[in-house]
Amino acid sequence: MCGSGARWCARTDAIFDVPDMHVLDVEIDDQQRLVVTVESGQTEAACPACGVMAVGHGRRLRVLHDAPCFARVTLLRWLVRIWRCREPLCPTTTFSETHDVASPRTVLTTRAVAWATSALSYDDTTVSALARHLGVDWHTAWDAIEVEAKARTSNPDRLSGVKTLGVDEHIWRPSRIGVDRAVTIIVDLSRDQAGCSHARLLDAVVGRSGSVYKAWLKAQPDRFIDGVEQAALDPFRGYANAIHDGLPDAVAVLDAFHVVRLGTQVVDEVRRRVQQDTLGRRGHKHDPLYKIRGLLRHGVEHLTEKQQAKISHCLNAGDPQDEVNVAWQCYQQLRSIYHAVPAKGRQIAQKILDSFHTCPIPEVARLGRTLRAWKAQILAYFDTSGVSNGGTEAINLIIEKVRRLAHGFKDFDHYRLRIMLAADGRRPYRSPPTHA
Repeated sequence: MCGSGARWCARTDAIFDVPDMHVLDVEIDDQQRLVVTVESGQTEAACPACGVMAVGHGRRLRVLHDAPCFARVTLLRWLVRIWRCREPLCPTTTFSETHDVASPRTVLTTRAVAWATSALSYDDTTVSALARHLGVDWHTAWDAIEVEAKARTSNPDRLSGVKTLGVDEHIWRPSRIGVDRAVTIIVDLSRDQAGCSHARLLDAVVGRSGSVYKAWLKAQPDRFIDGVEQAALDPFRGYANAIHDGLPDAVAVLDAFHVVRLGTQVVDEVRRRVQQDTLGRRGHKHDPLYKIRGLLRHGVEHLTEKQQAKISHCLNAGDPQDEVNVAWQCYQQLRSIYHAVPAKGRQIAQKILDSFHTCPIPEVARLGRTLRAWKAQILAYFDTSGVSNGGTEAINLIIEKVRRLAHGFKDFDHYRLRIMLAADGRRPYRSPPTHA
């Protein structure tokens, strides 16, 4: 003890770090668990029914599981004080003291629940692993975590300050059984004052359609809708229609990666068609066009002289009508939109929109018509300082990691809570810059 006549040690209480809770004993039990015996410093209490000051009526033991300490499962033996009301007419004869260390009729302390919930947000872990560290069953751990997770994810302040929205879809349950396999995720892509985007998941809803996205937007408060200035999307007309109807004042921006990928697909389609036209079969490993199928997807600025020579040689040998060469040049021109300065990039984009649809190569002409259908969304890239859906794709990777760690999910509500905890934007993915 700290001094003569003191019941508690102030240093030990400081290590335990629970206000108005004092440590009486610490031991290691036969299961190698850390067992801490505590009691509160409460000396008086009023009856919750009548308000009359109560008198002590002994104590009872309550065993709780606390956050792990020193790599051990930690048990809390709380000697709960029992109070007796002195009012003879009061229906409440005795009652137990309460403390913030744990809610009534729970197995885990509030600190343990907060520790486990934060672990799902910051660390790549599972509920099973957390339950093992806490020394409880999976269901006991998840029932407590679920309550805390719902409280964190339902905070209305999460939707404040959103200026840029991203939307994407993924398959949350890879099974052929059921119709709710696809999920639409809505991501905050707003930038800070330094121009950096810190993507965070706002919500996930079952389904992949414009109506699903539109219904989610309709359910949000007006102040949220009014604050959204840009909305990034993939080339999916359903999401575009939802943005047009649900975010009338926002600027829709087509994601740059998906625009370039359309060009990659065209090069592959032309290469495969020419292969069939010239040799009457699909490509083999020694065929000229098949040997450069990977190099044709690269940017010309990334190719070495040897690789460029290989492309030229193979195109001369396997592309008699120069169709693959023209498609590849169009692809490189499409890529250059996003590598040039904004003013130059807009000029290149406008030139592509005006010319690709007139190309005699059918695949390139089809690409031109597709790009013209998304003209406003493509050019909006230059009006919004390069808004893209890249942050949404990053959130998708985090979601996939959560699903792999859990070996899949069966309940969508549990899945939604898990991914919203993991992708809430609080995880420090990058170290802050250091200044000399």
